[in-house]
Amino acid sequence: MQNLEELYQLVLKRKENPKEGSYTDYLFTKGLDKILKKVGEESTEVIVASKNPDKSELVYETADLLYHLMVLLVEQGVGFDEIKVELAKREGLMSKTKDRRKIQDL
Repeated sequence: MQNLEELYQLVLKRKENPKEGSYTDYLFTKGLDKILKKVGEESTEVIVASKNPDKSELVYETADLLYHLMVLLVEQGVGFDEIKVELAKREGLMSKTKDRRKIQDL
């Protein structure tokens, strides 16, 4: 089973060592606008799939979105570790305000 860090590393390797004819190579060759378009499309598909009773479609579309987000991160030079650090900063905090309060145990 592949985790998100492994997926990021795979996409990064494909950028560094393109495989002609691969979808990943196609996205990097087309550039940022194409990648952004795909992230937008996949985001919409996740939203639509979330409204359907069959959750398998949601799983499928979420996988597509995560893949395209990894392509975007690699294209923009954002390391997956940077995302993990940002998530760690938010752990135990609530809201998006500057003065976040600690979440109290209920």
